[in-house]
Amino acid sequence: MDHFTELGKEVMLTVARIRARDERYSPEAYLFVIDAVESALSRIPEMRHISGRELCDGIRALAVAKFGPMAKEVLNFWGVRSTEDFGNIVFNLVDVGLFLKTEEDCIDDFLGVYDFTDVFELDYFKP
Repeated sequence: MDHFTELGKEVMLTVARIRARDERYSPEAYLFVIDAVESALSRIPEMRHISGRELCDGIRALAVAKFGPMAKEVLNFWGVRSTEDFGNIVFNLVDVGLFLKTEEDCIDDFLGVYDFTDVFELDYFKP
């Protein structure tokens, strides 16, 4: 078994542990946020910490790229309805040691970053 398969199993077990205590979000929501962090980090010139706002912007870009005009519907299906939900997912991942945070990071960094209807529907269809 290769390293990536083993790593994937560990991530899925970790997500299952999170969901045992917090079932608000589907496993796919957690995996998507993990992918979005990797995607956001790949776009910056050097490895560094990214803020909640930067992560929300990266999640938005990845959601639109992967799901197009269905992005809001997919996220909603996974239990994600606002940027605050992204924060809850991130902090659940921090709590189990999968993500790290700085002393300055807090859940409030994710509050009201953008409105899902605005960015996934109205902005998507603007000419």
